[in-house]
Amino acid sequence: MNENTTSTQQPTTTAARTVLVTGGTGKTGRRVAERLTALGHTARIGSRTAPVPFDWDDDTTWDAALDGVTAAYLAYYPDLSFPGAVEAVEAFAHRAAKAGVERLVLLSGRGEEAAQAAEAAVAGAGTGWTVVRCSWFSQNFSESFFLEPVLSGELALPTGAAVEPFVDADDIADVAVAALTEDGHDGEVYELSGPRLLSFADAAAELSAATGREIRFTPVTVEEYRAVLATVGLPGEFADLFTMILDGRNAHLTDGVQRALGREARDFADYARAAAASGVWDV
Repeated sequence: MNENTTSTQQPTTTAARTVLVTGGTGKTGRRVAERLTALGHTARIGSRTAPVPFDWDDDTTWDAALDGVTAAYLAYYPDLSFPGAVEAVEAFAHRAAKAGVERLVLLSGRGEEAAQAAEAAVAGAGTGWTVVRCSWFSQNFSESFFLEPVLSGELALPTGAAVEPFVDADDIADVAVAALTEDGHDGEVYELSGPRLLSFADAAAELSAATGREIRFTPVTVEEYRAVLATVGLPGEFADLFTMILDGRNAHLTDGVQRALGREARDFADYARAAAASGVWDV
C-alpha cells in the first residue's frame, strides 16, 4: 500500500466503462453515479431495488450485477465494522475478479480494524484496487442520522470534546471517480479528511451560523444514545462507533484529497452554507 507516497504520474482518463456502484442511492454512491454518468460512463446502481438487483446479504444477486462490469465502487452498508461485513466484501471482491472486473474502489473508514481487514481482502482479490479511507461525513448532518437532531435544534451525542476532521461527501465522490476512471491510482490508500479539526460543539456552532438559528450540542452517554437509536429504528452498534472512532485515533488531518485530486479538501463551513441554501434544514 502506497499510503504515504505521492505519485508524479499524470492521471490518464480511460475509455468509457460500465461501473457497478454499490450503495448507489446512498450519500457517496449517488454522487459517484452522477459523476460517472456526466463523464460518459455507464453507472449500474447496486441496490435491492435496482433493475438488476444487488444485495450484500444475498450472493445470488452478485453475478448478474457484475455482468459486463469493468470497475466497481464498494460501499458496504451499514458499516464495515458490522459482523459479517469483511467476509462479504472479501467474497464479493474475489467474485468480481473472477468475473473480469479490472478495478475495485473500496469506501473505508478511518481507525476501524475491521475496515482495514476489508481493505486487505480487496487488495488480495487479484484486481486493480484503490482504498478511499474516510473521516466522518459532513453530510451526516443533512442526509443521515444527524438530520433530525439538527432540525430539532439539539445534537445530543456521546462524543464529549472529541474532535473530527469532517470530510465532504463531494470530495469522497471526486476521489472515488478519479480512481475508477483514471490511471495512476492503483494500489493507493487515500485517507481523506477535511482541512481542520472540529468538535461536535464546533460543528453545531457552524450549523447555527449557516442556518441562522441556534443548534445546541448536548453530551450524552453511549447508553442514552443507544436508546435514542432504538426509537428511530437504527442499529445500536452505531453508538459503539462513537467510542471506537472518537477516542482520539482520528484527531489529525490527512492529505488524501490533495494527493488524489491536486486540490485542497472542502471546509465544513462551506458545506454548511451550501446545505443551508438548499433548504434541507428549513423548519
